[in-house]
Amino acid sequence: MAVREVASGDVLRLTRAASPQYVRPIVVRVIRVLDWPTYYGWLWIDAYELGLKGDAVARRTLFVLVEGLKWVSPAAPAPTVAVRGGVRHGVGAGS
Repeated sequence: MAVREVASGDVLRLTRAASPQYVRPIVVRVIRVLDWPTYYGWLWIDAYELGLKGDAVARRTLFVLVEGLKWVSPAAPAPTVAVRGGVRHGVGAGS
């Protein structure tokens, strides 16, 4: 079974399966995966710990077992901005 790759924007629930330090599970949004040397199957991530309302309450650098991660949602898509074009009317519009 292939292990899913961790990416920026992923929301993860960390439990004891990810590391013994998570006696109380936490939810985090991944900022980036760090390229630090580690043991096979483990990795370092920068992440925001999320509160009950989904807002960031703390920035953390975490050491986790990839096989024990639980994805809450896929990576968030980049926000899009709707731009409306149009002709300007009224005073000072070239009349």
